[in-house]
Amino acid sequence: MEKNLSSRIVLHQVPRKYYQPDDVLELSGISRFEKIKTEIFDTAAVGGEKLACEIADLIREKQAKNEKCVLGLNSGRSPIELYESLIKKHKEGLSFKNVVVFNLFEYYPLDTTSTQSCLSQINEMFCKHVDIDSNNIYSPNSSLPQNEIMKHCSEYEKKIEENGGLDFQVLGIGPAGNIAFNEPGSQQSSQSRLILLDPVSRKEATRVFGTVDKVPAAAITMGVGTILKAKCIALLAWGDSKAEIVKNVVEGQITDQLPASFLQLHHNATVFLDLHSASALTRISRSWLVTSCEWNDQLIRRAIVWLCQRLDKPILKLTNRDYNENGLSELLALYGSAYNVNIKVFNDLQHTITGWPGGKPNADDTNRPERAKPYPKKVVVFSPHPDDDVISMGGTIKRLVDQKHEVHLAYETSGNIAVGDDEIIRFLAFIKGFKDMFDPENKKIQQKYDEIRTFLLEEKKENDLDTLDVRLLKGLLRRGEAKAACRFMGVKSKNVHFLNLPFYETGTIKKGELGIADMQIIKALLEDIQPQQIYVAGDLADPHGTHKVCLDAVLSAIYEMKGEKWLDDCRIWMYRGAWMEWEIDHIEMAVPLSPEELRSKRNAILKHQSQMEGAPFMGDDERLFWQRSEDRNKATAALYNQLGLAAYEAIEAFVQYIPL
Repeated sequence: MEKNLSSRIVLHQVPRKYYQPDDVLELSGISRFEKIKTEIFDTAAVGGEKLACEIADLIREKQAKNEKCVLGLNSGRSPIELYESLIKKHKEGLSFKNVVVFNLFEYYPLDTTSTQSCLSQINEMFCKHVDIDSNNIYSPNSSLPQNEIMKHCSEYEKKIEENGGLDFQVLGIGPAGNIAFNEPGSQQSSQSRLILLDPVSRKEATRVFGTVDKVPAAAITMGVGTILKAKCIALLAWGDSKAEIVKNVVEGQITDQLPASFLQLHHNATVFLDLHSASALTRISRSWLVTSCEWNDQLIRRAIVWLCQRLDKPILKLTNRDYNENGLSELLALYGSAYNVNIKVFNDLQHTITGWPGGKPNADDTNRPERAKPYPKKVVVFSPHPDDDVISMGGTIKRLVDQKHEVHLAYETSGNIAVGDDEIIRFLAFIKGFKDMFDPENKKIQQKYDEIRTFLLEEKKENDLDTLDVRLLKGLLRRGEAKAACRFMGVKSKNVHFLNLPFYETGTIKKGELGIADMQIIKALLEDIQPQQIYVAGDLADPHGTHKVCLDAVLSAIYEMKGEKWLDDCRIWMYRGAWMEWEIDHIEMAVPLSPEELRSKRNAILKHQSQMEGAPFMGDDERLFWQRSEDRNKATAALYNQLGLAAYEAIEAFVQYIPL
């Protein structure tokens, strides 16, 4: 079973010469905007393996000299592939007995035995799987009284020095450009200390703690100065959501408002990226500024959209001079004039726009994103959570239904972890009122009501897991909201499918691994319906990772079914969720919405009442989901208009996925 196909999605084929050139001179040319050594890999797994080999070589070198190898390690998502590779090397014979580990940071205050502690995460992901001596694992003590922290931090620095200093420090990067919990404003010389977490970091930590209220207010962190003393530093960043901050750190100026930028001062620091996290770097996103390009339709579109935004001009007003003065003279040589390029790109973008997302029957479909036949089509929309469908493509779903296609909604997870206790207490009151009205003597319902209410209001402590009954009720609540939204959009109840993929049903924020059982559930649904269109969430910027696992589950099922006749006649479209929209040079289908359709979409989103203001996992954005959705759709329409195309109220955007 293929488990990580989403990592192999590259929206435009990036020539290898842009990220892994053949020689040093070529690399020097294309990376001239980069101020830190940067290595780019096809996937996070490949990058993690490369770094694991470097660390393994260092461990062996130290073993040969009978010396300790001192590693600074972090928790979070960025080192997962590194740890997996190191564990594999241990199973193949690499010993870690000479390794000393220092934890990069720890939340404060927090019980050191908490499963949510950074040390617990490092142990779970790595240390317990290899032969590191537990006495050689050091971490800030987050259970000390506050008046002892300063002394403790000083002792932590001394302990690092006593072990010979950090040989290798592994870092991730936070959304504010922080390394460890060195928030914006941290100084280059800062040492280990207690620091209050800013709102961005606290929201980022909700993926571990569930809600902002449960995130500790502070953390004990190694300082920037402590990190810079390490002999070697590797900063790992994977995925779309890291792209902009990586560009700022690697190509921007050194500033205390972006603490990771201090790595530019280190003599032996390397940034490890995949193609997604590297996508905003000049050599990937604006390659014409650093080298001669291998021009294709998507790269040309990207370049012209960039030029329009740079000059604040619509496409058809660009001149030869505009091209020559902004590094795009190659296109003039290829096409003869700015006019020829302008017309090509204008028509290309015009052809992405369609009011018929399922294809327009009895029409010439030569230049349409979707084919006219068959009509009507059978359509399956996969939604990771019970509201991602309406948030991301509610207008398109309504359009497909109105245009008489057979639309199926497949909700991959219950979404129960994202329901607050207050919602269930309110729900319980309704259940009790219903019982009292129509079956007052029902002792079984009364007993269950008493049990659940007592648990939620009296017994449940902070960080306690919900009981199975509570999880089932939370899932039932979200199921009811999804059904209400489907009714509003006109989707038939028999076409609404709740898959409850097993990987999600752990009862905790941390989910299980994608497994064969998950893939088989999706495969069975697709084989039963045999659709001509599939829509999947391609939003890899999802802050709690469920979207990626759900996407991998669908892509894995499709991979397993390749060669089946019905799949050859099926197109797969990716939408994005509440966190990010497709860049315009990637969009292959743009579905315009009228003001009335946008209001209808908002009303469908509002059916998900449990996900309004009190919902966990809102991410770093203060806006509610319907507000994010509307703003994003309006911004896409505005960009099309700025480029000289028709003015629409809003646009939902899609990119086609071609199965491997």
